[in-house]
Amino acid sequence: MTTTAKTAPKDASSRAISGRTAIVAGNGSLPVAVAESLRKLGGNPLIVAIKGEAEPALYQGEHAEISIVELGGLVKILKAEGISNVVLAGGIRHRPEFRAALRPGNGNLVALYRFLRAFRLGDDGLLRAVIATIESYGFRVVGAHEIVPDILAPTPSTITRKRADQDSIANMQAARRAATMIGSLDIGQAAIAVGGRVVALEGVEGTDAMLQRVAELRLAKRINRKGGVLVKCAKPQQEVRADLPAIGISTVENAVKAGLKGIAIEAGRTLILGYEETIAAADKSGLFIETFAQEAC
Repeated sequence: MTTTAKTAPKDASSRAISGRTAIVAGNGSLPVAVAESLRKLGGNPLIVAIKGEAEPALYQGEHAEISIVELGGLVKILKAEGISNVVLAGGIRHRPEFRAALRPGNGNLVALYRFLRAFRLGDDGLLRAVIATIESYGFRVVGAHEIVPDILAPTPSTITRKRADQDSIANMQAARRAATMIGSLDIGQAAIAVGGRVVALEGVEGTDAMLQRVAELRLAKRINRKGGVLVKCAKPQQEVRADLPAIGISTVENAVKAGLKGIAIEAGRTLILGYEETIAAADKSGLFIETFAQEAC
């Protein structure tokens, strides 16, 4: 990895998005970025905000709101608004209570039943089932990166001023193998290695919580060596239209608190939210960010 990239990647091969698009918005900044991009392109996206998850800014435009136990009503909303495309963007903190959701007033009970059965699966199985359900009603599910391609991590390169040293390269290799392994089990998308050994694996708590755990391990002197690398990559069986791994400013800030030297992410299948700001934060903190090819996983 010797090339240094300073601008977000461009993807001229993205499929044309025709017809009106709805954004089913969970938490985080990704739904906001998708909405802004669609509006800049002259589109009029409908925000379907998940209650208790979506950012307040998303309620300023044309929107509808559903709770996680009212997903059966999603199909009705999409049909009523003449939607052609659906983007699933953002996270969901809480899975619904299956039985409590199956009650009158929650919309299309067939769709709701399919959605809630999917919530019993692992994350990747869940996303595949939800996408299949939406598409069975004639809608097209597209990935957020198809609308905002320049948030994808660029081709294998160093995208910060600082580069990985030999110790960090060894940590990258160890963490990458671990991240691929837990990904194949549909557990998580990230791992951290320090001193050539894996010290943390991502679970349902997410990347930031894992980084906090590593920071606590350092304070407790359970990790004696300085340095370390966070690696994030897509699961081998990843449904790329939703839940691609992502990093942002908070990832950089928490990596610094955890005493890491850098971050390595999979090129073309990882999102960098707030690209310029994230790179600037890493440069300011003396952290490196590397991208690597899928074949390296």
